[in-house]
Amino acid sequence: MRTLLALGAVLLCLAPGAGPAQASPADLPVPLPARMADTGGGSQLITAVAPDTAATTGTVTWWDRRDGRWVRAGSAPARFGANGLAEGSVRRQGTSTTPTGLYDLPYAFGIRPAPAGTRYPYVRATEDSWWCQDNDSRAYNRWVEGLPPDCRATEAEHLTAYGTAYAHALVIGFNYARPVRMRGAGIFLHVNGRGATAGCVSVPADALRAILAWADPDRSPHIAVGTRGGPTAIVRY
Repeated sequence: MRTLLALGAVLLCLAPGAGPAQASPADLPVPLPARMADTGGGSQLITAVAPDTAATTGTVTWWDRRDGRWVRAGSAPARFGANGLAEGSVRRQGTSTTPTGLYDLPYAFGIRPAPAGTRYPYVRATEDSWWCQDNDSRAYNRWVEGLPPDCRATEAEHLTAYGTAYAHALVIGFNYARPVRMRGAGIFLHVNGRGATAGCVSVPADALRAILAWADPDRSPHIAVGTRGGPTAIVRY
């Protein structure tokens, strides 16, 4: 009798459909964008997450929204400001902090040609290309071709001077649409330099090229920058 019972148990295990239970969508981990207060309204999102506001490193992940669910498209190690991160709405210029918040991505640029597959508007930097950070200038927080008289060279970035970092970049729309003086200027997603940034987010060169080939302006990609928890938690944005 014990032999028959054991045989029956084996046959039951071998019966069709008797394999391990499959996880339902409700059992899968909730992706980060689905836990955020806002993702910008598009179907593409970049998240840049640091452990806390004192951190200078973290992770950048880019996501697609497919069939109503956010799906990870890629990920890379990230670097942040030399003095960590700060709430974007109160961040001050010159503090070497990366502003937290949710921002659009107005356009891409670079010293080198746009990577293959780039669909984003892409501006090639020249020897006359500057980013004005002079708080007294009408061109504050803007790309200019040729330095205007009211923008001091000491208060601007000569873009071609940053051959590694600005090989490719995406403009982050922090303080961009309606610039507030002393809030900050020239915040980009760019290629890693030698270490922490002056307030930008940076990733390895191959990751930046992958992001530019992935980003589709018709899908309204945004970038969210934040920490894992606390007042600047990325899920707040």
